[in-house]
Amino acid sequence: MTEQAAADIPVRDAATVLVVRRGDSGPSILMGQRGAGAVFMPNKYVFPGGAVDAEDAAVGLAEPLGSICTARLGLDAKPGLAGALAVAAIRELWEETGLVLGRPGEWPGAAPQDWDGFAATGHVPSAAALTFVFRAITPPGRPRRFDARFFLADATHLAGDPDDFSRASDELSHLHWVPVAEARQLNLPFITEVVLGEVAAQIGRDTPPDSVPFFDNSGSEPRFRRLA
Repeated sequence: MTEQAAADIPVRDAATVLVVRRGDSGPSILMGQRGAGAVFMPNKYVFPGGAVDAEDAAVGLAEPLGSICTARLGLDAKPGLAGALAVAAIRELWEETGLVLGRPGEWPGAAPQDWDGFAATGHVPSAAALTFVFRAITPPGRPRRFDARFFLADATHLAGDPDDFSRASDELSHLHWVPVAEARQLNLPFITEVVLGEVAAQIGRDTPPDSVPFFDNSGSEPRFRRLA
């Protein structure tokens, strides 16, 4: 790839979900492995997530994000993106794991095609359990670039069996709950290791962090910022 081609790759908004399950032996986090033929991060263990779709902004939420998270997501972003990011996080979790983050209820109208299966479970997506904990922009020179926002959610908010991945797509394999203390032994992308280190103190808290770490690779020089 030429330098010009690399520079022309658009940066897409994306959402990722760190679902944490607490237990007597310590917290575990849900992860899966990307395929060997994947263009972006092949063979790596990652959290469920992906790019925001145009339709995500039109999907209603049974419960919105908290006000602090919404304000932080709105920094340097186009209006209305916070809700679309929350919807994308819930949709990607559903598509890649088959797990539902929502409230029982009926959709106000026909569900979009990507949400047919979710709606069939009798739930409407809810962002009340999501906490915005990290943001990172993919550095230049990668085959795909994302402005990714990472959300934390406690597994107690999932509807149904947290070990039932029967409705998952084939995008991620080896879906399982990994003890947080052992997660770094897996084949992880660099940014995933960074996220785990930065949000470790947030696991177990029920309130937003004092500030959100932001790895900003939007310019010619990488910067580490905090969103307060």
